[in-house]
Amino acid sequence: MTFAAGLVLTLALPSYAFNPGREDSVMGRTVSTTGAQELPQVAPDVATAELGRDAFTATSSATLLRQAYAAQFSSYSGPSAADFLKNPAHPAFSLDAVYNTALQYRGVPYVFGGADPSGFDCSGFIMFVYAQYGVSLPHSVHAQDGIGAPISEADAQPGDVVVFNDDSHDGFYAGDGMILHAPYPGARVRVQKIWTSNVHFVRFGI
Repeated sequence: MTFAAGLVLTLALPSYAFNPGREDSVMGRTVSTTGAQELPQVAPDVATAELGRDAFTATSSATLLRQAYAAQFSSYSGPSAADFLKNPAHPAFSLDAVYNTALQYRGVPYVFGGADPSGFDCSGFIMFVYAQYGVSLPHSVHAQDGIGAPISEADAQPGDVVVFNDDSHDGFYAGDGMILHAPYPGARVRVQKIWTSNVHFVRFGI
């Protein structure tokens, strides 16, 4: 019984000790909940700060990439596509020759609107290479698609052009289901597997 009575008193003690609104001494501690926090008063002559929106401008990531590439690869001073059309570097046309010329530009960075070895976009790459063989192409995937002679995938050879069905992209067919192209900002001209079946093939110059 003595043990049971002691246990009841022990269990009842925390509830009593932390009862809100009481100030009492329990187990050597004084608990008080009657005081209220007082906030300091602000002097009347303190001015209220006025907040306003700062004006700023932002540069798009695509613009920054173009600027970086222009600074890094601005050393190209050779002929443009238009120059090659006036004086083709390779008068003897063949698809193999076109493809081998295109391979020389692996590693050139993608630059939106680029059409020389300082930076290519997809259609600019094709236009520049074909211009070296006296073949004039527009700087546009849609326009290149429109003037190319359609061919089947079975007949496609390295040097022919792979066009995505929505005219969003094109590149040189590299054979064996591969494409040589200028992919996207931040990437470089490279050969890789064609990642979609939504493509068709066109031929220029023959």
